[in-house]
Amino acid sequence: MNRLAHETSPYLRQHAENPVDWYPWGEEALAKAKAEQKPILLSVGYSTCHWCHVMAHESFENLATAALMNDAFVNIKVDREERPDIDSVYMTFTQALTGQGGWPMTVFLTPDLEPFYAGTYFPPTDQHGRPAFPRLLANIRHAWQENREKVEESAASITKQIREASDRVAVRGGTIAPEVLANVVDGLRASYDPEQGGFGGAPKFPTTTVFEFLLWYHTTVTGDEEEPSALDMVAQTLRRMAHGGIYDHLGGGFARYSVDARWLVPHFEKMLYDNAQLARVYLHVWQLTEDPLFERIARETLDYLLREMRDEAGGLYAAQDADSEGIEGKFFVWTVEEIDAILGSDDGQLFRTVFGVTLEGNFSDPHHPELTGRNVLSRPHALEEIATANGIDLIELTARVEVLCEQMLAAREQRVHPSRDDKVITAWNGLALSAFAEAARILDDARYLEAARGIATFLRTTMWDGTRLRHVFAGNVAKIDGQLDDYASVGLGALDLYRATGDLDLVAWAAQLLDAAIERFHDDEDGGFFESPSDGEELILRQKPFFDAPTPSGNGAIALLASWLGRYLGRPEWESLSTEVIALVSEQLERAPTGFGATLQALTLALTPHLEIAVVGEPAARAPFEREFARHFLPTALLAPAPNGGSLPILAGRDAPQGAVAYVCEDMVCDLPALDVETFRDQLVG
Repeated sequence: MNRLAHETSPYLRQHAENPVDWYPWGEEALAKAKAEQKPILLSVGYSTCHWCHVMAHESFENLATAALMNDAFVNIKVDREERPDIDSVYMTFTQALTGQGGWPMTVFLTPDLEPFYAGTYFPPTDQHGRPAFPRLLANIRHAWQENREKVEESAASITKQIREASDRVAVRGGTIAPEVLANVVDGLRASYDPEQGGFGGAPKFPTTTVFEFLLWYHTTVTGDEEEPSALDMVAQTLRRMAHGGIYDHLGGGFARYSVDARWLVPHFEKMLYDNAQLARVYLHVWQLTEDPLFERIARETLDYLLREMRDEAGGLYAAQDADSEGIEGKFFVWTVEEIDAILGSDDGQLFRTVFGVTLEGNFSDPHHPELTGRNVLSRPHALEEIATANGIDLIELTARVEVLCEQMLAAREQRVHPSRDDKVITAWNGLALSAFAEAARILDDARYLEAARGIATFLRTTMWDGTRLRHVFAGNVAKIDGQLDDYASVGLGALDLYRATGDLDLVAWAAQLLDAAIERFHDDEDGGFFESPSDGEELILRQKPFFDAPTPSGNGAIALLASWLGRYLGRPEWESLSTEVIALVSEQLERAPTGFGATLQALTLALTPHLEIAVVGEPAARAPFEREFARHFLPTALLAPAPNGGSLPILAGRDAPQGAVAYVCEDMVCDLPALDVETFRDQLVG
């Protein structure tokens, strides 16, 4: 067992029995590199990463390769989810040096932490245009021993260039033009796949922040009359995803992405952040369309999280692996024979018809020919079509399929499960808090409200000490300084839970989080927010995150939080922080629209007339008004529920001695108080 055996990260512990003399990132490893003047081999990955597993088996478990690594390098292993700041810094270098990025990420550093060579996965032998890892190690060792001065000069030059480029990413002085939103939507239409949904070709990722922006645009900015409309692009994409193999039709929840353009064959890992954000988007499309498919998928996704991803401390786990028994996807795929053995031939045939199962299969793995003839479940045909073709009543068929799915899920539970990464990550739990709070409010479901309150309590009591957040909870320990997106996501989640409960203390907590983020992350000189705190560990690069990954960028999310809190609390300086962030990337929004969904939401909020809804009264009396509001998707409306008056400007002087009263206002100019739901409805839609 090496030093990683004592770490709390599941990913690091996966490598605890490697013959490689791994170090976790920290003073011991960095001091050793300086003392022995050895280069550092930095390997970054995460526990549910398939190719990380492959490289570990091929190289890090190989005695000869490990001996070469131990002799020539100080070897450091980093969990990218535990240390996103380290991952972000060296991914920037990797992408600059190679033109691409991904995990596992392999970077060679000087003892001063400056990179001089980088890549992702390296195979054990030369193949696919990639050098063999042992040969690469030998070449780098030779270069370090024989030409060290040139290597260090190259590393210093690379570092200098990347720092300068990073400083130019966003510059003060940009302007916000209202037409940019329409231009962005036109750009998205140009890359939209009208048949399969999504943007671009394979592989396809769910660009959730962009989906949300398009829904905001459809609702608030224009009549959205061009074809396809913003709503149509999102709804078609979500339908295709729900019918494809990227969705788990037995257990609920979405895989990370689809390797094809049809959303059919997924990369099977399931991430908390994807499922939290997608559940929320499905809820919002259900509000707009009333199509029961969207409500069903939202519920099944949230139920999956509660069933399989909940930590006893109250938070939600990070991810589930793509692999089981060392094989990607084995847990999720089926043969005809397996299905018929579980369901019998008649029910098996019906199940196979509904879920597109064939003898030939739709899934293969060249490394595992035994998987030939296996199927990823999908729903290529509507149940209405199958009912008509087979002369079955649709309601009867729907009920029958539900029973068959329950039987298949029970059988799947007997298989060897993929491993689960049981880290609890603060930012991702903030996203889940938003999803469950929205589900509680929109669906009026007490289970989801209980889940949201549990997440909020965990975050507030375990991850927040009154002045700062911690980033990760693992091994029953909260550790590592919170990053910008931790503060932003938890703050936004707190506001969503406030909207679902009327608990004004949640607004105060969100304001504390924003205050702390401004103090520790804001760049007072050039504007915007850094990813890591000012009093955190000093790395060779301190970056500002503007580009959405699968999660909202730190700057986009903090812009949304600052805008909402500025409006809730009457703090125009906070609204100005939001527009400051938007202006910094204003010239990039149209060039890379899929990368700025969160910022585009903040821009929509800034450009939309301020609609404020105050609902005052005890919870039972407010409920009919809040249920009516929940029927409408009004993403830029400020909803302020409260028992009686309150500290918010929109609530000042607005008491309800008996019953409840609602106020519909625009820029603080209000209609007459609505004392009944019918009047309130007319004011909302009028």
